[in-house]
Amino acid sequence: MTFRQNMQGAKLVVKALEAEGVDTVFGYPGGAIMPLYDALLGSRLRHVLVRHEQAAALAADAYGRVTGRPGVCLATSGPGATNLITGIANAAMDSVPMVAITGQVASPLMGTDAFQEVDIYGISMPLVKHSFLPRNVDDLPRVISEAFTIARSGRPGPVLIDLPKDIALQSTAEPLRWEPSRPDPMHRPEAKPLSQARDMIMRSRRPVLYVGGGIRIARACQELRAFANATGIPVVTTLQGIGAVSGNARLNLGMLGMHGTKAANYAVHDCDLLIAIGARFDDRVTGKLAEFAPEAKVIHIDGDPAEVGKLKAVDCSITGDIKVALNFLHVQPHINEWVETCLQNKIDYAWRYDAPGDFVYAPAFIRQLSNYAGDDTIIACDVGQHQMWVAQHYQFSTPEHHLSSGGLGTMGYGLPAAIGACLAKPEARVICVSGDGSIMMNIQELATIKRYSLPVKVVLFDNQRLGMVRQWQELFFQERYSEVDLSDNPDFAAVANAFGMPSMTVSNRLEVMPAIERLINDDGPLFVHVLIDPQANVWPLVPPGKCNAQMMEAKVI
Repeated sequence: MTFRQNMQGAKLVVKALEAEGVDTVFGYPGGAIMPLYDALLGSRLRHVLVRHEQAAALAADAYGRVTGRPGVCLATSGPGATNLITGIANAAMDSVPMVAITGQVASPLMGTDAFQEVDIYGISMPLVKHSFLPRNVDDLPRVISEAFTIARSGRPGPVLIDLPKDIALQSTAEPLRWEPSRPDPMHRPEAKPLSQARDMIMRSRRPVLYVGGGIRIARACQELRAFANATGIPVVTTLQGIGAVSGNARLNLGMLGMHGTKAANYAVHDCDLLIAIGARFDDRVTGKLAEFAPEAKVIHIDGDPAEVGKLKAVDCSITGDIKVALNFLHVQPHINEWVETCLQNKIDYAWRYDAPGDFVYAPAFIRQLSNYAGDDTIIACDVGQHQMWVAQHYQFSTPEHHLSSGGLGTMGYGLPAAIGACLAKPEARVICVSGDGSIMMNIQELATIKRYSLPVKVVLFDNQRLGMVRQWQELFFQERYSEVDLSDNPDFAAVANAFGMPSMTVSNRLEVMPAIERLINDDGPLFVHVLIDPQANVWPLVPPGKCNAQMMEAKVI
């Protein structure tokens, strides 16, 4: 490799990020990371100053989901680094590519309990695909390249680079050429299991496609939809698989699992062949695992061999490039009677939106928003009842437009994710859907929206409760309500105004459509505070320890 003039380590990092095609980084400065922040001045990188390091990681997470490229976040040593951990874990659980760069105390001080020193390398080890602790400034270009390769290859995930301050300040020769990383290609599936799967599909009479977040990771929506159309097999999705087939597609039975549709859960329970594609048999999906698809043979198609057979025995395993597998499996099984049964269940158990009472009915609000928002809208969800209502009632056309913390269930995800999505895809409309519990976790990021004049919309469903916890205490803890009362909430509309965001409050059903019209038509940010029934629950619900065919429903009075 040919080199030219000397360059400081921090500047090498910035140059390497630019070579990787990075255009946006999220972060918060501090002592140990200060050399890198100095190197950002005059670079091509756009730095987004969040108001809490957790938000930097969560925004980078959303950026990675929307673009498919690693999101990048920066933080200083000590509390800055530990504040990234939740966002790193969130990316790990949902297989999102991310590169997190933390400052570290100078090498001679490491291990001395120096000011703001923590072993972030060790702390993060169970959560990341790989960690780097550079000890030589000459290693930095290679470290950055390898970090991006690892983050993007195979099953994507987060990678940590812990940068000692003295290494960032040292100088060395700059490489003459910067070579961007390339993800390792996925291997082609083997021919034998592909042929076996074709035969199993042709012999089946009650097959179901069980689709997870692996379709988003593989960017295989087009191939999945072609496969579903060619075979005519009904489709159910996980939370992370929503949007892999259009929400309006005839054969889409909806989300399965704990809060899945009755049509989806019954289809899986009664099927004779379960074709799992990019899914991991999560406990929220399967319910009682021993009774999940009890009569079915299982084909499991996944890019990660570690997932195949991990929780449920499979009859045919196909690992490698999901696109190649789906393109090979275009057959036409004789399943007309089964399809009609599934579609009739979809009609018989369709959602109803005529809930009694004067409160705004959140599912109806979400369905109306879905009807008017259009395909160019990204929904960034927080965690709780509103998250499940969005999953049930919003009709997504692509998984990249449904941002939701699945595996980790991170309250406070919504606002930072909306910021990351807005910067990743500025031409899209971005709406954060949150609850009065979740939004308080990262409400300070309203300041980030203001600083960068981002046109992020917020829909806040306010029941003055920690709604999902309250629902479980009602159903499974004899209505012994413990620490779920949020009736001392602030005036959220006034809070939004204090951050310079226009706001409105929706307290009755006549105000719903005017609010939705503003969400769709206003060019700038908007905060819509929606008051809902404190006793409203998410239905149906599969109780813990039960199979998915044993769903609880609302009592009809």
